[in-house]
Amino acid sequence: MAFIELKNIRIAGFSAGVPKKVIKTKSRNPKYTDEEFVKSVGVEEKHIDDKFTTSDLCYFAAEQLITDLGWDKKEIEALIFVSQFRDYILPATAPILQDRLGLSKECYASDIALGCSGWVYGLSSLASLMTNGNIKKGLLLVGDARRLQDSSFNDPLFGYAGCVTAVEFKEGDEGIKFHFGSDGSGYDAIIIPDGGARNQFTLSTLDVHEDEDGIKRNRLNSFMKGLDVFSFAISTVPKSIKALSQKYGIDLSNVDYMVLHQANLKINQLIQKKLKFEDSRVLNSLNKYGNTSSASIPMSIVASTNNETYKAEKSFITCGFGVGLSWGTAYFQLKDCVISQIVEVE
Repeated sequence: MAFIELKNIRIAGFSAGVPKKVIKTKSRNPKYTDEEFVKSVGVEEKHIDDKFTTSDLCYFAAEQLITDLGWDKKEIEALIFVSQFRDYILPATAPILQDRLGLSKECYASDIALGCSGWVYGLSSLASLMTNGNIKKGLLLVGDARRLQDSSFNDPLFGYAGCVTAVEFKEGDEGIKFHFGSDGSGYDAIIIPDGGARNQFTLSTLDVHEDEDGIKRNRLNSFMKGLDVFSFAISTVPKSIKALSQKYGIDLSNVDYMVLHQANLKINQLIQKKLKFEDSRVLNSLNKYGNTSSASIPMSIVASTNNETYKAEKSFITCGFGVGLSWGTAYFQLKDCVISQIVEVE
């Protein structure tokens, strides 16, 4: 099984950027009223504005966090950008952000194309680069925005966000423990059918059709097999979290907070129930920000502790899961961790 333990690493801070524009959730399935849909999925509103790309939101969040931490930009030697919606097919977005943020040209900059599990995968990649101490400070930028074409085509569950996690080398720190898994047999459970090398863009790609779930889409919009994803999530996530806890002797009853990918309300409530976590020990952002893909875990941390600092040590277990199908669980502790105020971009 894919267990990884990376020592001498600490998370120094979190920040989040969202469009200032707020959109109330409306059902696009004729079988449900707006009120019924909101009650079912747990998303009352989200922040959406197609003026901004993911990298725009990450940029503003990063500037805020760097300022709050008092970091010297010249000392930031690694930047990893995780998103399903990069600025371009080529080049990668990470070098663009390196330049836009004014970081050193000696900075390691790389993209990772992942969705729901992307924050955990990105965190492991960045921590792996830094665990031996050659790189002392790094940034993980994650999120999704401008989800191809007009946002009116998008599933009403999703919101836009860009989140930043500041990571630094600290000799002797317990670091971060991970468990990963993937099941590519379910690759089409969440998919954008056209636009890649397999099914290249044609004029018919933009034709709008009504799918089996009653929602109208074109083939650049994401489609999800809801029941398949539901079954995958409620079975796989508890197993992964329990596997990590058993591997490293973590008593889940003593963990301060659990933070799950913000898939939808029913999925997360069932996982929470299976793992016996009380509401007071679960951080969420779904209600006000929606499913923000790879940003949803840090978004939940920032939204729940906006503009505060974890002075006393707190323990976290987190799990990102979904598109791929892939999943990643991480356990870490935060102490003297800066949480920046959410940046609303307009």
